[in-house]
Amino acid sequence: MSGPRRPSGPPGPDSLRVIPGGHPGHERLHVCRRDGQSIAWYDREAARVHLLSESERENVLRALHPFLAGPVAVGPPPVPTPAELARLSLHPDDDLAPNRPGEALLIALDRHPAPAHRLRPDPRRRALAAERTAGGALDRLEGVGWRTLHSVPLPGGDRIHHLAIGPGGLFAVHAVYARRLRVRVDDPMITLGRHESEPLLRRARAAADRASHALTAEVRPLLALTGPADLRVTAPPRGLRILRDTDLESLARLGGVLKPADVEALHAMARDRRTWGWV
Repeated sequence: MSGPRRPSGPPGPDSLRVIPGGHPGHERLHVCRRDGQSIAWYDREAARVHLLSESERENVLRALHPFLAGPVAVGPPPVPTPAELARLSLHPDDDLAPNRPGEALLIALDRHPAPAHRLRPDPRRRALAAERTAGGALDRLEGVGWRTLHSVPLPGGDRIHHLAIGPGGLFAVHAVYARRLRVRVDDPMITLGRHESEPLLRRARAAADRASHALTAEVRPLLALTGPADLRVTAPPRGLRILRDTDLESLARLGGVLKPADVEALHAMARDRRTWGWV
């Protein structure tokens, strides 16, 4: 006589066990048959369930249901795009994406702090406040498809305060501290309060032109004024936007220039320090 017949087909959820595994900071939950064979695992950090067989999807998800918090992706991770592969191949010293708003100023202040007996505030502190304010506003656009790089170095010691890349195109953003000051713009000069006029618009356009050459794409200049008491523009500046820091969120309404894949590809190119070595 033959023995009891084993059921055919995929195992039901009641025949599966969930076993913790992985290492601290990268925990996994393995879904196993009674004989210990793993048929799936849940990566908590990536919020993804990896299946060894698509036919067991429903049973695996039922077994994992008590352990899942929020939506999860199911299946193998997506194939990396060329932009993602380029990012993964970057040496950390060449990757500009981790830069904080005002990164260059933070390093300069740390290496060469102002003398303790200085009577007037260090102007670098005001410049840092402007870059932090503008950079924070731009970073908040990430949820609507924008990517921003900060303190992009250029040959000769110059830099782009912020490079914003999104559906509305590319912008080289120059942040200006104007807290409680009257600002007058007379292209290419800008006057802040009682200070002498400076050709900041010319400087912003030059930085955008250099970025255009580096990325082989149109980059438009944008002047971001932090907290001005009043803003007067004698005539619309040629090819340049002027926004208060509180209006930077209006970039979210721009679109029709770059597709999401283009944004990611340009961001991957721009975050590579080597891209800027020749402009």
